[in-house]
Amino acid sequence: MPTDERKQAAVRARLLLPDPTEMGHVDAAAARSVPVAVLMENAGRAVARAIRQHVRPCRVLVLCGPGNNGGDGYVAARRLAEQGWPVAVACLAPPHAGGDAAHAAAQWGGPVVAFTPENAARFDLVVDAIFGAGLSRDVEPDVARVLAAAPRIVAIDTPTGVDGATGAVRGYAPQAEMTVTFCRLKPGHLLLPGRTLCGRTVLADIAIPETALDSVPIRTWRNEPGLWRTPVCTVDSYKYSRGVVSICGGRDMPGAARLSAAGARAAGAGLVRLAVGDSAPVYRMTAPPGLIVDSGPLAELLEDSRRHVWVCGPGLSVDEVATTFSVLTDAGREVIADAGAFAMAAGQPDRLRGAAIITPHIGEFTRVFGRPGADRIAAARQAADLTGAVTVLKGPDTIIAAPDGRVAINAHATPMLGTAGSGDTLTGIIAALLAAGMPRWEAACAGVWIHGDAALHAGEWPVVEAFDAHVGAARARAEAQAEKLFG
Repeated sequence: MPTDERKQAAVRARLLLPDPTEMGHVDAAAARSVPVAVLMENAGRAVARAIRQHVRPCRVLVLCGPGNNGGDGYVAARRLAEQGWPVAVACLAPPHAGGDAAHAAAQWGGPVVAFTPENAARFDLVVDAIFGAGLSRDVEPDVARVLAAAPRIVAIDTPTGVDGATGAVRGYAPQAEMTVTFCRLKPGHLLLPGRTLCGRTVLADIAIPETALDSVPIRTWRNEPGLWRTPVCTVDSYKYSRGVVSICGGRDMPGAARLSAAGARAAGAGLVRLAVGDSAPVYRMTAPPGLIVDSGPLAELLEDSRRHVWVCGPGLSVDEVATTFSVLTDAGREVIADAGAFAMAAGQPDRLRGAAIITPHIGEFTRVFGRPGADRIAAARQAADLTGAVTVLKGPDTIIAAPDGRVAINAHATPMLGTAGSGDTLTGIIAALLAAGMPRWEAACAGVWIHGDAALHAGEWPVVEAFDAHVGAARARAEAQAEKLFG
């Protein structure tokens, strides 16, 4: 493998998000070169170190389950006690005899108290080492009562009850002040509600070899620069090499197409054109000088082969989408479908086939595909498979799924994006990157990150018209981060 490819693979590997099952395979592969007892010792030491760094000395109760998560807890208790902290352990159930967790438990020589709410309440800090990310059933009421009684919680891996694969709560999960996890973040650390329940998340290196990760086919990543790189504007770039974005505009809601156009222009498109038919006079009254408004028939506009990326849906009625979407896809264009396209395809996901990228929010997704349920990654993957389109399931933890199974989770955003028209800006940003030559999934991932970054820098309570003013700087920050990673 050439040096550049190895560097890119290493950067992408740091962004992997193994789910608990995949992490189990990674642990098994790691154990072939590093004993589990050593990894457990490293994990418990990392937990104790994080607590010492972020919490003042206090009385600590470590709640230990019967598995390896509990084993990490026994090590953390011992390490804190060695530093002079007053520590006790409460055991839900003893570790399996002869296992590594049992060995860790045998090394604990400090106080052991009953696993009760009363004991949890009388300590200053409770370490949750009960089950971790791989719990596959709802938390039982007696466990929930103990966790609910704790005044402050530091969790190992994930708070008990948070599904590490989906971020969903299995029956009950406590609010942790801090969560310490190992090797890589899990999807549940980024997906809601798990992300908020984890509190401050600390990722610790416990010496799991990178080769162990290489041996497991993980297909989920954290969405950040380095997972993708945006095209660089070079000395010989010109408007057509930077890409042409065409946007279908509606008769009754012209603002949506204009917002999409503003996003595309701000993201670096070389040329942006609105296809609006006989509504052209309305658009031309308010169009900025750099935006071209076309009034000709769609079939005529499609004769220009340079116009291969189209946005279809923002501000369009069902009838308007129905008369344009199939024309675009039949012509082999790269179509980003949003808004009105989902009203057209309500209950009929096959009607979206031919789109390159679809960008539904949760309500639109439900209208077309049904409720996604607790496992939104699986739902987004299924939608991508059904339609053949990269699926951007928008929200505070946006999921970008490719038809081949790749998924990225984006947490780089702000609630300020939750305003009408924000999604229209996003379609324009993605369209600009697609038109510049990025592959579909990478363009969608980059567009979502840049959109979120622009909003993060747009100030308090920005109106949607202000987002595009920050898009160019956001793309520059993405390019700078990627350049720093790749050198």
